[in-house]
Amino acid sequence: MACFRTAELVKTLESDNGRVELRAVTGPDYGRIWDHELVAAVMKIAGNGTGDTRWKVPGVLDWSTMTHNPFVDVTKDTTTLYASDHDVFLFLVDDTNPIEAGRLADGSPDLYFRGFYCWNSEVGSKTLGIASFYLRAVCMNRNLWGVENFEQITIRHSKFAAQPFAHEATPTLTSLANSSPAPFVAGIRAARERIVARTDEDRETFLRKGGFSKSETAKIIETVLGEEDRKPESIFDFVQGITAFARGKAHQDTRLELESKAKRLMERAI
Repeated sequence: MACFRTAELVKTLESDNGRVELRAVTGPDYGRIWDHELVAAVMKIAGNGTGDTRWKVPGVLDWSTMTHNPFVDVTKDTTTLYASDHDVFLFLVDDTNPIEAGRLADGSPDLYFRGFYCWNSEVGSKTLGIASFYLRAVCMNRNLWGVENFEQITIRHSKFAAQPFAHEATPTLTSLANSSPAPFVAGIRAARERIVARTDEDRETFLRKGGFSKSETAKIIETVLGEEDRKPESIFDFVQGITAFARGKAHQDTRLELESKAKRLMERAI
């Protein structure tokens, strides 16, 4: 009896810096998008990210005044541009041009600014992705405060990955750079005006219908009470509580899931 075995086809990525190093082994249909291609796409709109355009490495939240200070030196401790032999991650903001989206409870302007981050792995450890949003501040440990209008696209490294990268990634970044904040500001205003809960029972019902567990519901309400000194009533109150609650999560996928739920609530206000 003859026995046949089909050969398994693989694609390898090797580097030669004096000695040959095997960097990745993937399937034959893996569509490699090089890290430098993503960096080049970002640099088309953002330059070097250190101030030669309005897109830059973010400043930090000044805890003494609770305001975002955009003017800090870019160092290894403050940078948001990262690269390794496994992946690349870039996070840039337009924090010198804040956008006023209403007023806070004390009458001061509620300021946001644009931000985006993107990532890729040319060795196959993750997809390529771009996320854009508005945010209030970035603290020293690089947690994001007050994220709104979160949008994300991901591109798998499939056989024809280069084509969707060219057609989606670069236009997405360009659109973000040139988009008007008017729809965002209108959405914030509508969310502030949309009262959805006046009692504790209303609050619990609203969040449970939004897909939150009983434990999450209690913590979100407690978060709003702690930060605003009152319980949530409007859709905007709840969204702020959810995003604040998400900041305390250690894992990015958990934070993104919570922020996605907050985004769906915001969409109900528009």
